[in-house]
Amino acid sequence: MNDTAHQILIIYDNNTLKGDLTPAWGFSCLIILPPYQILFDTGGDPSILLKNMHEMDIDPEKIDTVVLSHGHGDHVGGLEEFLRYQHRVTVYLPRSFPKRFKEGVGLMGADVEEVGGSVMIHPGVYTSGELGGGLKEQSLVLKTCQGLVIITGCAHPGIVEIVEHVRGLFEENVYLLIGGFHLMGKSPKELRKIAKKLDELKVERIAPCHCSGDTARGFFRQYYGDNYITCAAGLVIDMPHLEE
Repeated sequence: MNDTAHQILIIYDNNTLKGDLTPAWGFSCLIILPPYQILFDTGGDPSILLKNMHEMDIDPEKIDTVVLSHGHGDHVGGLEEFLRYQHRVTVYLPRSFPKRFKEGVGLMGADVEEVGGSVMIHPGVYTSGELGGGLKEQSLVLKTCQGLVIITGCAHPGIVEIVEHVRGLFEENVYLLIGGFHLMGKSPKELRKIAKKLDELKVERIAPCHCSGDTARGFFRQYYGDNYITCAAGLVIDMPHLEE
């Protein structure tokens, strides 16, 4: 791992690109933006999260920020065990998380920041704020010199709706859209409509994983061609630097 580059590392996913990593249902990635390291979601199985971190040469003690997209177990299951290794972090979570969960994170020694609307986490790094009707979810947004990078956990509020909301906040094109898109079971007709809308929203590159579904991944691979990225545990993406 290069500690000086701006990178996204996929730690936890149902699929893997490397034989020494363990696949499992869930999602977690590390965003390296020197001097910051941000853990976005923590997967479902803590032992797999920490094993994959070890195999990818990720040091938990270098992580200073945790962002949780939503409260499902396959996205927050590894948090408690991670905090045993590194509790000197700030955990950004949707305000709608259960009070008991938030108190538990605080008792582990971490600082808790409850997110309602969009907030800046670090210079050039933002959350989308809570989105969705029933289940609330937040995404992570990076403002790079080549456009926005949007990282989604499960996209329960709708992948198009998330991108529309973020574009409304920042009025910039989307350089990369990556994460779970929640498109399992969608028909080719529905996927074509979604892809066309993402095109209209100026999404340049796309990397669906986790709950996106095999059909959706195959469709986007054809639709986006060279701008499609195969996303699974072990993927390392070099990113443009953040805007000054």
